[in-house]
This record gives sequence, structure tokens and C-alpha cells, in this order.
Amino acid sequence: MIKIGIADDHLLFLKALSLLINSIPGFTVVIQALDGSIMIQELEHSGIKPDIILLDVRMPIMNGPETAAAIKNKYPDIKLVALSMNDDDTSVIAMLKAGCCAFLLKDIHPDKLRDALSDVHDLGYYNADAINRHLRNLMARGETSQKLLLSDREKAFLKLACSDMTYKQIASIMCLSEKTIDGYRESIFIKLNVKSRVGMALEAIRHNLVAI
Repeated sequence: MIKIGIADDHLLFLKALSLLINSIPGFTVVIQALDGSIMIQELEHSGIKPDIILLDVRMPIMNGPETAAAIKNKYPDIKLVALSMNDDDTSVIAMLKAGCCAFLLKDIHPDKLRDALSDVHDLGYYNADAINRHLRNLMARGETSQKLLLSDREKAFLKLACSDMTYKQIASIMCLSEKTIDGYRESIFIKLNVKSRVGMALEAIRHNLVAI
């Protein structure tokens, strides 16, 4: 049986998802937690080590990225999957950087959930969408790439853009107008051949332009 842990602060969703996963042949939920800190405590004191842990992105006390980073640091063999209602850029980037190997929306079809869990267990990733295909390529291509030609200002912007800051916050920190920041973003999109902030962050990591 493939052992699953789930951390989500919505009790009804947590119980419903647990029932769903337990109904899938070959899977069993061994830990349920209403917060990331509770999941950490369960791992430390129960002696149970799930094969996969599903983590809600937004939780009180200890959120998804914090929980993922803590688990990955202490239990590197456990595969982590992010769960969210929205696939906004900052959430995806934060969870992938923290160690998650897949990002699933909470309205995923049960059949796709089964496929995702199977792929994560067997392959180490789930590549049903473009975001996770980029991640697979990033993981498979660990070689050091020659840094692209970016200006110092573009490099500074890129580092900030790979955080959870909004573009407005980045403009304020760099003492630039939002229009200028938009220009940096579009320039880097072209140079990295990407179309989204997530793609920009993943390519920046792959090219060693920023460090995780």
C-alpha cells in the first residue's frame, strides 16, 4: 500500500479527500493534519512515514512552503505534493522551491488524482501540465548552464521576481516605476523564452541565475 499524509486546515475537505484516497486501490491515508505544524509533530512522534504528503498551500501557524521545506530537510525521501484552490504564480513558485514535485488543484478529477499519486510515487513527478513538465526538465538537466546576458538591474529584478513579492512591491524596493518593472519582465521573458512568471523562475534556477 502506498501511504499518504494530508495537511489541510479545512476539516471537511481533509476528511473528504481522505475518504476518496482510501477508496483508491493501493492507497491508504496514514496521517491527517489540520496544519503544517501538526503534520511535523505527527511525523516526529508517530513513527509513521508516508510515501507522499499532500500539503495545502495556505494554512495557519505553518503554511505550505514552510511545511514543505521542513519536511524535505528532515525527511528527504518523502515526496511532497502541493494542493491549492488557485495556481497563481507565487504559490507555484514557493511550493516548488520548497521541495514539492507536483502542484495539484483541489478540484482535480478523482481519476487524475489517482494518476497523479501513482506518477509521483513511481516517477517522482507528475507531468500532466506545463508547469510540471518544466519542473521535470529542470530536475533532469542538472548541468550548469552558461549565464545569459542580463544587465545588473535585470538580475536584481529576477532575484526578487523569484520570491513571493508582487511586481508592485518589487518596483517599490528597486525604486522604479511599475512600467519599468514591466519592461524588465518582458525583456527577461524574451531572453529566457518563457511566457509566465513560473516559467521565468524555473528557467532562472536551471541557468543558475538564482539559487534556491
